Amino acid sequence: MDIGLSSACFYPLETEKSVIRACKTGARTIEIFMNADSEFEPVYVRNMAEICKSYGVKVASVHTMGSFTESFHLFSSYNRRYYEAKETSFKRHFDVMHTLGAEILVMHGIKKPGSIPDEEYFARFGELILMGKAEGLKVCQENVVHYRSESPDFLCRMGEYIGDDFNMVFDIKQSVRTGINPFDFAEKLHKYIRHIHISDHNAEKDCFVPCKNGTFDFKKFFDLMKSCNYNGDYIIELYESGYDNDKELTFALNELKKLL
Repeated sequence: MDIGLSSACFYPLETEKSVIRACKTGARTIEIFMNADSEFEPVYVRNMAEICKSYGVKVASVHTMGSFTESFHLFSSYNRRYYEAKETSFKRHFDVMHTLGAEILVMHGIKKPGSIPDEEYFARFGELILMGKAEGLKVCQENVVHYRSESPDFLCRMGEYIGDDFNMVFDIKQSVRTGINPFDFAEKLHKYIRHIHISDHNAEKDCFVPCKNGTFDFKKFFDLMKSCNYNGDYIIELYESGYDNDKELTFALNELKKLL
């Protein structure tokens, strides 16, 4: 269990540069967000793996490239596109994960309203989960505002449909944007949560660096997740507008580690 950092914090800086910058903050656990086709080339991925190794950094998770187009490529009513995409644009993430040593693949899934019924979505996502499981990897559904996964009830039904193989990534800022108390969300879905994205918020802003004028009680949240037997990592995932400089990220990493 660790407090880590996502390369997405530095977007639109190129991914390899974002990884170096994340490592230089002092993070020892990171998430890598894929952003371009060329970043799947074996030489490129091996270079990122070497960068992480040189800093003593673990890659906990990989975020799919084109998360905003998953509805179109994987979860639309045009079935041929799904069968082709799952063997190409989706499956290629597994090779990246093996090279980087990552276990968790983060997916946004289907947008609202979408063009296929919930049950068909559950069945397709279940197939993707089994593909990952066969390679020792976890394909995870993230809760995301304006996606069907923004709803805890939807995720509960998804978990019931898929069963023990269902895993999810819980994102605090997405819960806030949906208008659902993150504590209530986590309590309802805790048995499925394998990975957590963290950020802070207040009445004026819904996503910024933890430990700076925020209102979220991280100690209470960490204690809640411990009581639910959560033993995964917590990844700070922000946007550039969420912090002023990298020293704030380093400070947040160190302060949050004291609360674990």
